[in-house]
Amino acid sequence: MSNAHSGAAGNGPAAGPAGSAAIRNRPTAPATGKSSGSGPGPAPSGGPGSGPERRQSLSQRGLPRWAPAGFAAAGIVVGMAVGAGAGLQSRVQWGLIAVVAFLVISYAVTSAVENSRQAKDRLATSVVWVCFILAVIPLFSLLWVTVSRGMKVLDPYFLSHSMAGVPSSQAGGGVYHALIGTLEQVGIATVIATPIGLLTAVYLVEYGKGALAKAVTFFVDVMTGIPSIVAGLFILAIMLMGKIEPSGLMGSLALAILMMPVVVRSTEEMLKLVPNELREAALALGVPKWRMILKVVLPTAIGGITTGVMLAIARIAGETAPIILLVFGSQLINSNPFEGAQSSLPFYIYEQYKAGEVASIDRAWAAALVLIAFVMILNLVARGIARWKAPKTGR
Repeated sequence: MSNAHSGAAGNGPAAGPAGSAAIRNRPTAPATGKSSGSGPGPAPSGGPGSGPERRQSLSQRGLPRWAPAGFAAAGIVVGMAVGAGAGLQSRVQWGLIAVVAFLVISYAVTSAVENSRQAKDRLATSVVWVCFILAVIPLFSLLWVTVSRGMKVLDPYFLSHSMAGVPSSQAGGGVYHALIGTLEQVGIATVIATPIGLLTAVYLVEYGKGALAKAVTFFVDVMTGIPSIVAGLFILAIMLMGKIEPSGLMGSLALAILMMPVVVRSTEEMLKLVPNELREAALALGVPKWRMILKVVLPTAIGGITTGVMLAIARIAGETAPIILLVFGSQLINSNPFEGAQSSLPFYIYEQYKAGEVASIDRAWAAALVLIAFVMILNLVARGIARWKAPKTGR
């Protein structure tokens, strides 16, 4: 027992000459000039990625957040200075000079402060913003002119009276008869086109295979690009062959032809976004396919479908050519779209502006403002329904 204990401790015969030689031949660590304690000594050197070089790479210079606005202000100042110095009279030329100066200043300053890669990225972003602003300026200009000129005569009297007995050269009258005609014609066109477009889209997505589906897709594509006057001429030919009198219904048929391809395309895209897993799960439970479409697919895509229908309504609300051919217009209030001539907002605008009088032109601008408000309300309703019916992503 004592020998084992002494051998384990290394003080007995077990720690003989061999053990001493092993201890003497053990390699020792090189001196680092620093004791194991907390004495003074040089700091250990790091790898090649540490030190001042790494800190410098992580602390590169960058432009502040307000730099794009500063570049735009500098570009505007340069454009005004160059335009005034060169004696340019057109404000459009001043604006083009300011745009070029903005792009040059943005690229040059970013390249000098940051690097060429960031400069190219900022240049591309600036070009996108410039294109967006150039596209929005005409829209806001048109909206501003319409509002400023249309508000002159737009009042409750204008919205609640017709043009019966009011000459085009005199002030007064209203747009009530045209507003009634637009609501009835667009409503009938929606009732006709929406079910047909919805069923066509369901067929193309859920059942469409073979030559028939390809033919339907081809004709939908063709109908998407036809001018509105062609749809009006088609219905006019039917009227002439059947000796049918002009009415709001005939105009609604032409508007339905223009509306159907828009409904088909928008509904088709919304149905394609429905995950196939939902279809497979319903079919795996033994649900018939028609019931799966009615209870699973359509409720899932109802928000996008409604949005597409609203956008199609907004697209046909401003059509003028079919109404001129098929409805003929009227100065009186006609609430019956199936008999007699009717008016509509686009036809009213065309009619009043064609008269060329100061009062009639003011009425045309007011009617244009009413039409813009009508289309804007439809778009807002479409967005609201899409947000309301959108699938819930949270738990």
